[in-house]
Amino acid sequence: MSLEAHIRELESKHQKLEDQIADMMNHPSVDDLEIKRLKLEKLHIKEEIERLRKRLDAA
Repeated sequence: MSLEAHIRELESKHQKLEDQIADMMNHPSVDDLEIKRLKLEKLHIKEEIERLRKRLDAA
């Protein structure tokens, strides 16, 4: 898989997590721990995207 394709895949995962978090926050029975876990996962993906973009720019 090319670096660009991997970045696009991570961006898609990031967007799906963002949508999932937004949906969960609109429900009255919010699981705060699950939202926190998803936000952390989203942050890790964002950091990986940034790391890969820097690597791509350096190439």
